[in-house]
Amino acid sequence: MAAVGTPQEPYAPKPAAEGRGYWRWHRDDFFPEPSFASWGAYRSALAATPARLRDRFTGRSTDAIELGALRRRSENEMRRCLTWWDLTWFGFGSVIGAGIFVLTGQEAHDHAGPAIVLSYIVSGLSAMLSVFCYTEFAVEIPVAGGSFAYLRVELGDVAAFIAAANLILESIIGTAAVARSWTSYFASLINKPASALRIQTSLKDGYNELDPIAVVVIAVTATMAILSAKGTSRINWVASAIHVVVIAFVIVAGFIHANPSNLTPFMPHGVPGVFQAAAIVYFAYGGFDNIATMAEEVKNPSRDIPLGLLGSMSVITVIYCVMALVLSMMQPYTAIDRSAAYSVAFSSVGMHWAQYVVALGALKGMTTVMLVGALGQARYTTHIARSHIIPPVFALVHPRTGTPVNANILIAAAACCIGFFSSLDVLSSLLSISTLFIFMMMAIALLVRRYYVKGVTTRSHALRLLVFVLVIIASSAGIAAYWGTTPGRWEGYVALVPAWLLGTLGIQMMVPAARAPKVWGVPLVPWLPSLSIATNLFLMGSLGSDAFVRFGACTAIMLIYYVLVGLHATYDVAHDVCSEDELKDYGDAADDAADEKATAKTADVERASAGDGGR
Repeated sequence: MAAVGTPQEPYAPKPAAEGRGYWRWHRDDFFPEPSFASWGAYRSALAATPARLRDRFTGRSTDAIELGALRRRSENEMRRCLTWWDLTWFGFGSVIGAGIFVLTGQEAHDHAGPAIVLSYIVSGLSAMLSVFCYTEFAVEIPVAGGSFAYLRVELGDVAAFIAAANLILESIIGTAAVARSWTSYFASLINKPASALRIQTSLKDGYNELDPIAVVVIAVTATMAILSAKGTSRINWVASAIHVVVIAFVIVAGFIHANPSNLTPFMPHGVPGVFQAAAIVYFAYGGFDNIATMAEEVKNPSRDIPLGLLGSMSVITVIYCVMALVLSMMQPYTAIDRSAAYSVAFSSVGMHWAQYVVALGALKGMTTVMLVGALGQARYTTHIARSHIIPPVFALVHPRTGTPVNANILIAAAACCIGFFSSLDVLSSLLSISTLFIFMMMAIALLVRRYYVKGVTTRSHALRLLVFVLVIIASSAGIAAYWGTTPGRWEGYVALVPAWLLGTLGIQMMVPAARAPKVWGVPLVPWLPSLSIATNLFLMGSLGSDAFVRFGACTAIMLIYYVLVGLHATYDVAHDVCSEDELKDYGDAADDAADEKATAKTADVERASAGDGGR
């Protein structure tokens, strides 16, 4: 693709061989691209913004570039030291924390009642659909970028930036939310109200309780993650094993003191309350995407990632549902405490000592969530910085620890600022909508990966794919909007549900598959990815308007940053020669594309000879 805009000097990153140290503060380490070389160059870049936007909308990366050229921009390799066993325990450590121990009580009390069990089932099914999509990508593109890298390959730079912005937002807000919950449970552990350890101010409600303890917890877990990935894994093994014992205690002791009459009324706020709660408690499943970002450090990605991701998430979904049922049977939903539900529930049935066990287990769970989160979030940020969407200094891997120290510090510092001011209910709704949006984009990317390969897919088939995907998105969004605006009515579904079915069936019947997974793939394509799109959009539609206002405001700020900074940095990198090694990777990418084309044609011949009409 030809360069667009003012001709500039080629961008060439300084090689690591120059012997520069890790800690760098020169301007060129943050903005090395020609567009930022001077104010004159920057003004010229801004003048070329429309042309550059058009260019980046069509720009695509490749598997080979993500695995090769981008990884080398970190100068030092991350160490391949993890196995499926590490990933499984990372799954437990990254997911079971604030969601189940805090949001269960909040949503059972406010929206779902005892039907919070159904909310966890709905969220769990939607999360598992997303896990399938993530697993296929992580096996074939095992890099630290996670969904950012996958979307950059399949949907292009602009879509990848939207994902990158939401990933960083999700990382910061998620860390802050869990840290705030940590303070609440620590207060209950020492027999104080949930907000007793926070500093009360006269600021706006939701931002008026300052939390210095959350800041300390974020700093400590980030420091541990910086020191060693394998060492963090060992700590997580032990802590998660203890957590499993605490969970077993909660389930057994809870059922002993269960009263089935507390399940009545089962659905006090109706079906809308169940789905509204499901959209919020989706936060409890969100940590699994951190596991995908560890792919670059996994010894055998094709075996270890499916085992670690799918195995841990299946067990976690069952645990969540059982724990939600236990809580609902111990107390009437109106008496459930919103901040420390399980501790207060055990105290209410006379097991006062048990609240300390529960609070301690919750603290441990939230600590490992933050610990594993610090690992995964820094790796997202590292790969985003490799593309120069954010300054490339955050892509550097420390030569001694083998970890992205700068990226860890960036996320931890921002999370400390947010966690110090913002309450959990403000954070959780914004986090949920960001997470659901990214997972919806991932399902779209999987459909594109399976049914579109440049040079293989014909123009007519590509157009059909685009139309059918738009039908799936539009009908799914329509179902969510109709549910939110006209509850209790059914007429709209008569048109919307068949439209979704026709869109999905159209891909299956009228668009030939262009690529098959090399090792492990999502089953029932296009149906499972299409269902993932529908469920994620539906849960997004179940969130309140405040969540969309906050999401829209954050997205607008991110897009301003992209137009002013990220667009020009990525444009320079995409259109200038970086090094001989990167050129080699582009050549490898072309070879891979040729191989994929030949493989796809061979597969078409085999399918045709089998008499299945090219499917």
